[in-house]
Amino acid sequence: MTNQLLEGKVAIVTGSSRGIGKAIAIGLAQQGAKVLVTGTNAERTQAVADEIVQQTGQESAYFVGDLSQEENVIAMVETVIDKWDKVDILVNNAGGGVILPFLEQTSETLKTTIDRNLWTMLWSCHKVLPYMVQQNFGRIINIGADSVRNGLWDHAAYNAAKGGVHAIVSGLGREFAKNNITANVIAPPAVEGELLDDIRDRDTQLVDRYIDIIPIGRGAYPEEVADAVVFLASDKATFINGQVISVNGGSTMQ
Repeated sequence: MTNQLLEGKVAIVTGSSRGIGKAIAIGLAQQGAKVLVTGTNAERTQAVADEIVQQTGQESAYFVGDLSQEENVIAMVETVIDKWDKVDILVNNAGGGVILPFLEQTSETLKTTIDRNLWTMLWSCHKVLPYMVQQNFGRIINIGADSVRNGLWDHAAYNAAKGGVHAIVSGLGREFAKNNITANVIAPPAVEGELLDDIRDRDTQLVDRYIDIIPIGRGAYPEEVADAVVFLASDKATFINGQVISVNGGSTMQ
């Protein structure tokens, strides 16, 4: 493939063994990036890395571990550096909240939601940024949530975590701009796929409410989110920094 937007770049995509993260990992590889796939299920995570090689011809590797734990994130970054000697792009996609009415949340479900969404992102930024500073280049792209803006039903605890995922980019974007590093958020609404289908199986009416607020009348496709990530990771987005960009079908508008 010629004229690839990300030729020679190295990317980490957290939580990329399925769904949005898988689509992002494939999309980055299609544009020339070498990609580290991460997940918590070893078989599924390795399968995605193998699929990337087969589909795109790009190099791919994988890492398995809970990225809310500092030691696992250190090991993840070492895996990339040992293999490719740099990291240019960090996509913080790992997440997944326990979606419940707020008063049905427990101490365990609240901690799980914060760990999965906020701590995975914080540790990943903290451990990747030194390498980006050293090479004077980096692109950090967090996957946020449109529910932070639209107050989606049963998402209060999830929004507490994703709100931090949104908020950090203004600080990172200002602090590290001098190092040619940008930090931005892509905020999707409900996303079609197995995770939404799982909720649909439990409560069809709840999913209908999620979709009803999207004027286009459906959830986002993972590839639509991936396309926005590829753009932000590329040289076409060098002057976009510290922003939350909604890819939401109009579920919230400005």
